Amino acid sequence: MTTEHETHTAELGAPEPECDRCGKPLPLCICDTVEPIASRIQLLILQHPQEQDRALGTARLTAQHFNNAVVRIGLSWPSLSKALGRTVHDPSRWAVLYLGSARAAELAEGRDIVAVDAKGQPEPHQDMILDDIEGVVLLDGTWSQAKALWWRNAWMLKCQRVILDPAAPSRYGRLRKEPRRDGLSTLEAAAMLLSRLEHRPEIETVLLSAFDRMLVRFKQVQAERPDLAPKPKKRDWRRKRRG
Repeated sequence: MTTEHETHTAELGAPEPECDRCGKPLPLCICDTVEPIASRIQLLILQHPQEQDRALGTARLTAQHFNNAVVRIGLSWPSLSKALGRTVHDPSRWAVLYLGSARAAELAEGRDIVAVDAKGQPEPHQDMILDDIEGVVLLDGTWSQAKALWWRNAWMLKCQRVILDPAAPSRYGRLRKEPRRDGLSTLEAAAMLLSRLEHRPEIETVLLSAFDRMLVRFKQVQAERPDLAPKPKKRDWRRKRRG
């Protein structure tokens, strides 16, 4: 016979059910508030398989906003067509966001999106190149994971590499510290890129509104269920200096 206390304990020890759409524990899910957006530009999100921050991750939440968005989890694919799941006749019309060591503010002052060449230098005819983009590839993961995805997929060199110079740092704030000011979440990067490339500021408004709701929900759950929404670990700056 199972006592009431034993039943309650079992419930506490059971894993929290996850949302089928965003992959987050249900208390953190905001999928019922997602506002669909019609978009000309297609979106492909490549997620590193070791990216496991379900609580604050935004890849699947971002994709839900667009009918033509695709999320793939893995390390490498033979081509853009294989990663996307359909034939792409001209990969050069797809942009890949990869910051690397390049900094947009130093390369093209006054531009928040900069198309760069294989050497990380700004391309001529920026507006013409960006207006011709038909799809965007985002790399989802930590800085080192994004670097691994970049180097493991040589076909990305056939695409147009772009970098960003956002007006403000990520809205994550203290929840997730980025090593560089131009480091954004996948959702924020998609908001900035697609709104600029399509000249439609409402895309950014809708996506950032969803991001804000996600952060508010996270903080609410953090106060009641720290097991689902843990506080960020403090960085060991002494270890960094020694390394």
